[in-house]
Amino acid sequence: MSVKSKSSNADRFVIIMAGGKGERFWPVSREKTPKQLLTLLGKRSFLQEAVDRVLPLVPLKNIFVITNEVQAPEVQKQLPKLPKANIIAEPCGRDTCAAVTLGAAIVGARSTTGVMAVLPADHVIPEEKKFQQVLSDAFDLASRGRAIVTIGIKPTEPATGYGYIHVGEPLPPPEGVKAYKTTFFRAEQFVEKPHFDRALEYVNSGRYRWNAGMFVWSFVTITEGLQKHQPEMFEACQRWFKVANTPAKLDKVLAKEYPALKKISIDFALMEHAQNVVVADGSFEWDDLGSWTALGRHLKRDPEGNGVVADHFVHVDGARNIIFDARTKNRTPIAVVGLRDSILVQTDDATLLAHKSQAQKVKELVKKLAEDPKLKKLT
Repeated sequence: MSVKSKSSNADRFVIIMAGGKGERFWPVSREKTPKQLLTLLGKRSFLQEAVDRVLPLVPLKNIFVITNEVQAPEVQKQLPKLPKANIIAEPCGRDTCAAVTLGAAIVGARSTTGVMAVLPADHVIPEEKKFQQVLSDAFDLASRGRAIVTIGIKPTEPATGYGYIHVGEPLPPPEGVKAYKTTFFRAEQFVEKPHFDRALEYVNSGRYRWNAGMFVWSFVTITEGLQKHQPEMFEACQRWFKVANTPAKLDKVLAKEYPALKKISIDFALMEHAQNVVVADGSFEWDDLGSWTALGRHLKRDPEGNGVVADHFVHVDGARNIIFDARTKNRTPIAVVGLRDSILVQTDDATLLAHKSQAQKVKELVKKLAEDPKLKKLT
């Protein structure tokens, strides 16, 4: 007979981080409608899919979305069944440690024995069942002790845009618990984005996982970690905990305190210092859509390798391009001659043409647009 999980679904919570700007997906992504709120693949936005993925494991009332004041109305529109109080708008961006601290205060105010998963809103995870199994096992393990669990993705290529985690030996399940379907490892070291040769070594060794920014921990564990490694954040968590069940009071306190918080990621603030980090083996298909080139991996391609989302695309000697027509009216044919390895995106009010190798620089382009009074409206 299998041992029941120490935490019931009612004691499980999910915090979805949905405050990013998604600037590398300009001109489709804008400040009010960033990447996570867009429908680029399928029929649901990335945020809606993120919620759908966890609903079999966590009741809707236990799902919280941390966004910002500009995006909150669209979040509410896309998730009409989610209680309004479950959409929390940060007064300003202060990176992931502040958002995690806020999430911990909200969860703890509802259940001091709660276990919370912190998940990004913009990941592509086609193998939902496999993901749900890993997340369920991670919830169970995190509920039984003081483990900080992070989901590490098995690398499929020597990607230089991700952080890596060096994993140790597989860990046995807790005493009295039937073996999990998910393999857990002790985290040996967090490594920043490596150069290509080093990334290739990591992939070939089999002892590294991509750091996907997905975490699971109990309220007690995360607050203990903050108290030890980020005492100022811990003190803020205690203050927010007292008002977290009263949205109006919480908003008032956040407006006053948030701008003064240290801007630091949860990786630098906690994960790289903690000694109790466990890596769940994320053996499911996964992609972090960080740019148009990443999206291109998921588009159906023609014989010349062009990934196309458009009503009419005609080319002569065009190859390996990404063509994305996001216009909502007056769509006209898109025709190219001799264009290769490029990105062409058309919206109602802007056009982007970029070489694939320069896709990351779209963020710099958005900054330039914001500095021009006549073009700022396009951001």
